[in-house]
Amino acid sequence: MKDLTPARSSLDPIEIASRDEISALQLDRLKWSLRHAYDNVAFYRKSFDEAKVHPDDLSSLDDLSKFPFTVKTDLRDNYPFGMCAVPRDQLARVHASSGTTGQPTVVGYTENDLSHWGSVVARSLRAAGLKRGDMLHNAYGYGLFTGGLGIHLGADALGVCTVPISGGMTQRQVRLIEDFKPNGITVTPSYALSILDEYARQGIDPRQSSLDVGIFGAEPWTNAMRLEIEQAFDMHAVDIYGLSEIIGPGVSCECVETKDGLHIWEDHFYPEVIDPVTGRPVADGEKGELVFTSLTKEAFPIIRYRTRDLSRLLAGTARTMRRMEKVTGRSDDMIILRGVNVFPTQIEEALMATPGLAPHFQIHLDNPGRMDQLHVLCECTDASVGADARAAVAKSLAARIKDTVGISVTIDVVNQGAVARSEGKAIRIIDKRTRH
Repeated sequence: MKDLTPARSSLDPIEIASRDEISALQLDRLKWSLRHAYDNVAFYRKSFDEAKVHPDDLSSLDDLSKFPFTVKTDLRDNYPFGMCAVPRDQLARVHASSGTTGQPTVVGYTENDLSHWGSVVARSLRAAGLKRGDMLHNAYGYGLFTGGLGIHLGADALGVCTVPISGGMTQRQVRLIEDFKPNGITVTPSYALSILDEYARQGIDPRQSSLDVGIFGAEPWTNAMRLEIEQAFDMHAVDIYGLSEIIGPGVSCECVETKDGLHIWEDHFYPEVIDPVTGRPVADGEKGELVFTSLTKEAFPIIRYRTRDLSRLLAGTARTMRRMEKVTGRSDDMIILRGVNVFPTQIEEALMATPGLAPHFQIHLDNPGRMDQLHVLCECTDASVGADARAAVAKSLAARIKDTVGISVTIDVVNQGAVARSEGKAIRIIDKRTRH
């Protein structure tokens, strides 16, 4: 693999500033962000007042822990633009979640927000080893999802030529990589495995491709998968992190020269890690739930947003800014399967809408090969139905889940009573996946 370490002179000065300089900038921007949210978003005014805190109460970074959390349901309850801090005519772009589990979460951006977003994504791409004049094969989805357009924005800011192929059409993905010869690819790690399978199907050696680096995000992935991808493509594989509520991709990214955790761009996002049960902050180095506060966002300031992602904060290495360890999972029951967010309630809704099935089910997760698989164990309402009828209803449920959730699953329809019952909270998820 090539040495892609960016020249130190190409870094933004704040990336290698002293911790004192970074902290001073954070405090100044945090005071502005709290005041901006309080003065312009009714939700935050009410939330702060109920917690008996005021933006003027912040005199140190530690004082942020006095302020209340923001959670996803707050965003849904204020759909569509209740969380916006600027008039609608100042919005330059809107993104939103799919809303498959309820009301979508909507996020907005001013022109300045888009400029900042482009800047942090450009910083991420540069940290991953790309530079002006390179070509990027962007296989993240375009549309309301922040992935494709967010990466594209940063590539423009860095001066990288973007191939906006989006996801799907795997045969075409391989053809364009071979024909256009990009230096880098942005894609989910699981879809990268599908691209590798297509290389094998076409009888082309991926190690001979032009790709020098793959920048992977939108789902947790292991270092074992990193090694497999790196060896298969003979390229670097680095992790990028973001979520639409904070800004989109580009909240943090690994540096190609170390690959030892994702440097958080702390001049724009203030990170905390809390105990997911008590909500109390934990010390750097201790594992817990990631919480972020925006420092520069105008349209959609976000204060102490609980991401539900589990990680820990570490000191900086290749950059002064702190690192977050690779996300190891979530503190709630959301499943991220091949880049798609899946909730047990979505499976339940599909099951309840399928004639012939009882409301008892379990989700079994496994990774017998390289990719995570989801298996649904459910019960038929009539024990007398034969194998053909069960196969038909299983096919119907699988199709419904594919249509509504967007993932392929396997279904096993068993007799009534075969799914384990619980006298307390139902155990919906059996996770048999191995993590390395």
